[in-house]
Amino acid sequence: MAPVTIAVIGAGSRGSGYARYAAEHPDQARIVAVAEPRNAYRERLAAQHSIPSQQVFTDWQDAAAAPKLADAVLICTQDAMHVGPALAFARAGYHILLEKPMATDEAGCRQIVAAVRQAGVQFAVAHVSRYTPYTQRLKAIIDAGAIGDLVCLQRLEPVGYWHQAHSFVRGNWRNEAESSFMLLAKSCHDLDWIRHIMGVPCQAVSSFGSLQHFRAEEAPEGAAQRCLDCGVEADCPYSARRYYLDKLASGHTGWPLDVLTPEPTVATVTAALREGPYGRCVYHCDNDVVDNQVVNLEFAGGRSASFTMTAFTEAAGRRTEIFGTRGHIRGDGQHLNVFDFLSNETQHIDTAATDASILGGHGGGDFGLMAGFLRAITEDDATHILSGPEETLETHLMVFAAERARHERRVVDVEV
Repeated sequence: MAPVTIAVIGAGSRGSGYARYAAEHPDQARIVAVAEPRNAYRERLAAQHSIPSQQVFTDWQDAAAAPKLADAVLICTQDAMHVGPALAFARAGYHILLEKPMATDEAGCRQIVAAVRQAGVQFAVAHVSRYTPYTQRLKAIIDAGAIGDLVCLQRLEPVGYWHQAHSFVRGNWRNEAESSFMLLAKSCHDLDWIRHIMGVPCQAVSSFGSLQHFRAEEAPEGAAQRCLDCGVEADCPYSARRYYLDKLASGHTGWPLDVLTPEPTVATVTAALREGPYGRCVYHCDNDVVDNQVVNLEFAGGRSASFTMTAFTEAAGRRTEIFGTRGHIRGDGQHLNVFDFLSNETQHIDTAATDASILGGHGGGDFGLMAGFLRAITEDDATHILSGPEETLETHLMVFAAERARHERRVVDVEV
């Protein structure tokens, strides 16, 4: 069977990362078109995949208006730029893999679901956590009844102090008006994952959270507008100089350095810190998303879950505790410890993925997502997609309800 042909819409970290799957599995997929407004990123992806010049675009609208370029598209534009491309490419008959979140508001999500249903195309949202070997093993254990009936769940997302500073204080997802609120931008993965594990719909939510630290009032005395000009930078854990230039000195040139500049060198990274957003003091940015949030969720059948997102941690995998009537599971994204009440024994399981790159990152979920999406296309079988339109809409509505609960300080029903 011929490989699935793919157009990449947005050639940043996620678009180029997913495209690498095609490079490593040429029998399954081939990248044949790209749309990206930034010259360096567009040209790099075009060169990597030998894309003919007539199928290289600066604007996704030009790609959508052209005669059909490929079997499928990867839509990896910024969060607030998902609805337009998704609607256009659905109408044109493309199968769609859409980077999360589906859209930044409920109306946009519903528009996309209606469009892909009407078009009859395969559609996946990049909730990669569902596709990891860790999650699939955990789900199988629970569904087999190993801990009896699932009663409640606790999940912690330790965003990491440096990741918060990079992405959500200095970076693309720092400001709600420009991207989306934190729970949607970062943690829609987690609420989607909780729904997947619970196996039943969410009925109601409550939530609390705030921007506690990354604001002007918390700036140390003497802090400058930029780290390269700052006299107290050496004593700041969020120093851009230390984080980016030290990472470069260690020989690393991938993410997140390639977000600052497509060709990371001492000169280009220093220039980016001097002139661009990633060199700003974390206390003097235009960020407004929360740096901590808790969500409580009530599911059908009396099951419950709690979720905590916080910036103030080391870099680590999500940690989960799951409580059943016959057992208890602790997990960290790689290891599962399954305690059985009857035997009073614990089974230790290591589900480690072998690839720590962006594709194998997310615990192997990126590979799993691409494999499932491509298989759904080649076999015309949507069951290979674990994050299709209906349940993804449901989990996005959970996120919107949780954020409304935070703002209104009340319990909000989830209405699908």
